[in-house]
Amino acid sequence: LTYLFISHDLSVVRHISNRIAVMYMGKIVEIADKEAIFATPLHPYTRALLTSVPIPNPRAKRERVLLEGDPPSPFQTLPGCRFHTRCPLRMDICTEATPELRAVDHQHLVACHLYGGR
Repeated sequence: LTYLFISHDLSVVRHISNRIAVMYMGKIVEIADKEAIFATPLHPYTRALLTSVPIPNPRAKRERVLLEGDPPSPFQTLPGCRFHTRCPLRMDICTEATPELRAVDHQHLVACHLYGGR
């Protein structure tokens, strides 16, 4: 049985999904099973999203990733990665070439130049 469930609330997504696709500005940036997304997020946007999920344990500490910069206009397609204007790990190639969604292992895919060049 397959459901398409769209949400910004990853704490809910974690409990109802087996496999998760993370999108930024309408483009998939990471796909993996929920354990991999929450344990080893690869895309910088996924990492930032996960730090915004509240932790129920008040003693647990986690450094929050605050995204700086302006998101690009959804009406104007810029060259390169859609996340490059806000990415803390941005490289020159990120402003020039759109990263392809590629397998990092057999079930974890990411669209990021940090994992495999063009």
